[in-house]
Amino acid sequence: MSSPSILQKKRLIVLLFLASLALFLLIFRIGWIQIVNGENYRRLAHMQQTRDIPIPAKRGIIYDRNGKELAISASTNTVWARPAEVLNSGKGEEIAKELAKILEKDEKEIKEKILKKNVGLIKVEKWIDKGKADAIRQAKLEGIWIAEDNRRYYPFGNFAAHVLGHTTDDNRGLVGIELEYDKYLSGLPGRWIKNTDAVGRQLPYGTEKYYEPEDGLNVVLTIDETIQHFVEKAIENAMIQTKAKKIMAIVMEPKTGDILAMATKPDFDPNEPRIPMDEGKKREYETLDVQGKQKLWNEMWRNPMISDTYEPGSTFKLITAAAGLEEGVVEPNSPFYCSGAVTVAGQKIKCWRYYRPHGAQTFTQGVQNSCNPVFIEVGQRLGVEKYYKYVEAFGFTKLTNIDLPGESRSIVQNKANVGPVELATISFGHGISVTPMQLINAISAIGNDGKLMKPRIVKELVDNSGNVIHRYEPKMVRQVLSEKTAKELRWIMETVVTEGSGKSAYIPGYRIGGKTGTADKIENGRYAKGKVYSSFVALAPIDDPKLAVLVVVDEPQGVHFGSLTAAPAAHDILRDSLRYLDVEPRYTEKEAQVYAKQEVEVPEVRNLPLKEAAKVLSESKLQYDTEPVTVENPEVLIVDQFPKPGAKVPEKSIIILYLKE
Repeated sequence: MSSPSILQKKRLIVLLFLASLALFLLIFRIGWIQIVNGENYRRLAHMQQTRDIPIPAKRGIIYDRNGKELAISASTNTVWARPAEVLNSGKGEEIAKELAKILEKDEKEIKEKILKKNVGLIKVEKWIDKGKADAIRQAKLEGIWIAEDNRRYYPFGNFAAHVLGHTTDDNRGLVGIELEYDKYLSGLPGRWIKNTDAVGRQLPYGTEKYYEPEDGLNVVLTIDETIQHFVEKAIENAMIQTKAKKIMAIVMEPKTGDILAMATKPDFDPNEPRIPMDEGKKREYETLDVQGKQKLWNEMWRNPMISDTYEPGSTFKLITAAAGLEEGVVEPNSPFYCSGAVTVAGQKIKCWRYYRPHGAQTFTQGVQNSCNPVFIEVGQRLGVEKYYKYVEAFGFTKLTNIDLPGESRSIVQNKANVGPVELATISFGHGISVTPMQLINAISAIGNDGKLMKPRIVKELVDNSGNVIHRYEPKMVRQVLSEKTAKELRWIMETVVTEGSGKSAYIPGYRIGGKTGTADKIENGRYAKGKVYSSFVALAPIDDPKLAVLVVVDEPQGVHFGSLTAAPAAHDILRDSLRYLDVEPRYTEKEAQVYAKQEVEVPEVRNLPLKEAAKVLSESKLQYDTEPVTVENPEVLIVDQFPKPGAKVPEKSIIILYLKE
């Protein structure tokens, strides 16, 4: 055998060198992967093998003050997919087709979701019913699974919509209490973590961990579901009668600052918050682009009782009266004269009844007549400094800090810019713009012997065991008036109802005090011709107020006066609410002869069909309302009633029947 040539030896050396270099580079690469980048690759492998499924926390319940559920979280199911597993299965098309069939969705839409590349985890469909969830589980589709989920549900539909608000699709608070107390209601989400191979099979040596979600806290409101029901019914009727653009109403407990009811019509259903309830608005909604829809949603969801300002008109005269009485520049029997107009700094300001002047009258009669010249004179006697002291003391220059999102500031002229004409107009409620919440809070101070309270709409936070985690106590802001002045003014308010412009709010057997108001509406910085806010504010019973009520009617059609538009709605709210609170009517001898009715015992109608219950109540000379208001099936069962069986009520009283869902 011949020895290798020099050329062959050179080739062998080069080959050896190349092999050694390749081996060295391979060792270097392996070392780089294992030592330098080892931790990173271990992390990537762990991520590839780990399926991490979020488990939403159950959102806390929102209760009324008596434990009635106003917002709950219902258990449901959500479909999830891991597109990589679907694609690796080699059956992506079949899986998409089967899933679309079960979900009753467009196949193309499902394909676009579950056959995406470079997507780790995707939510295919939220909140499916049990039948569909079971069908998907039985189909055993690779890369597709069902996870437990929670959906926010509002049992009473559009009831107290602007107070409760609603949530996003991810169960985050968007408006109302849902937003303001989101951090307490939302809880902490859990996770389901398990190790799987490339096609989604659980690894035999892998680990599986389930972290329980922590449920949110429950929120107990100061809202009374029954009084809220009375308010919503009253303003809904007022909407029909006045054909107004909007009606707002607030009921407050003067001694605590608790909001017992707050409603505005039109409203929305928090279960379907993006779909208008009005048929006309619904048709308009379908034609809008994204920006148009957003504008419509903001308009629907906005709570005008805390977010919008308006000129209060004559209801603000109570603030002028309070300041005048407290400072001693006027007394209930002080004499005044109305000639139909008054000239201030060369400008003529008319009384609303300039065509037939009130003439000689006392201050009390001036309040009854809502006479502008009387209040202009009181404002002049006070002067800007003293008058503004009370505007500030009653809380009109600051936020009330009610625990709801989106509160607006009032529009009050700077004291330095207020001349004789500005002072004159503010004294009868023009040239100043306040929120309904600021006004009802100020009037409540008159009902609370001069003590201004911080408005409160949340009473406490409780856990699922009923333990109180935090209680929000009533908080006094300041003493605005003396007890003597407050009582004196309440007596004057009562004469407005018994003898003056507020007669529509009169309720036999109850002492009601009130004040009407009508003010021109401002649009684009100018007074809009023919458009007004008409309103009525009330305290009852006037000797020991348990309720303060404000009703504001935005753009009533036809009659504009608050005495004929807002006062009747306040009358209905007070009548039903005072009876509900067991405030006994005390008839005068004259009233007893005309109005006192024979009391009847409320019969038991629970567990009866509505049709039969209506007959039983009719035989007992009683009327009824239902919750929910709309009833399609007369055979639906009654699950609860108010007042309870055995209670004594006057004939023709209204019994509220709660229907089975």
